Amino acid sequence: MACTAISKGRGLDCNRISGGIKYVYFSVYDDFARADWAYDSTNPLEIDTIDFQTSTIYRYTMPLGVASLTDTITGSRENGTVFYTPTLNVILNRLTKEDQNQIKLLAATKLRIFVQLNATHTATGNDVIVCMGMINGMELNAGTMDSGAAWGDRGGYTLTFDGMEPSPFAFLEDVAAGAAPFSNSGISGLSIVTS
Repeated sequence: MACTAISKGRGLDCNRISGGIKYVYFSVYDDFARADWAYDSTNPLEIDTIDFQTSTIYRYTMPLGVASLTDTITGSRENGTVFYTPTLNVILNRLTKEDQNQIKLLAATKLRIFVQLNATHTATGNDVIVCMGMINGMELNAGTMDSGAAWGDRGGYTLTFDGMEPSPFAFLEDVAAGAAPFSNSGISGLSIVTS
């Protein structure tokens, strides 16, 4: 029996969009359970409810033009399977003892990651937020700490987080025009640390 669940076509979108990432928010995977968040009932792959269970997420500001995310689709015709590999690449400038410790902690922690893009929702102008590793989590699995060699070289960290999920990454439901990220009515129990 063939799967015939396609429900829409797609035309050309506005060709004036912005790529890249503005902020990355790290959440400890075990701080809230699968039962504490839900997809929107009318918009598949949009999350409209998260009870963070009074946990904290940690915001990292990204330098312009250095962070990206991908979601690689891997299918097997022979096995009839498909899965998704979300990957987040970030660069943090400057080597510091404080960052060394935080990176060590990130590497030891299973995470859910929220990524605030430079792209915006056309209806409100708010930044798009992508949710990565919501089911199985994300982990820091590769990276470098380097000083550079020449006077003008960048010194800092290059980090790669990845995961393996049964479905593509989801989007966080948009908030009212001009409202702060994560201020959706379905978001509760959250505090954000920015420095």
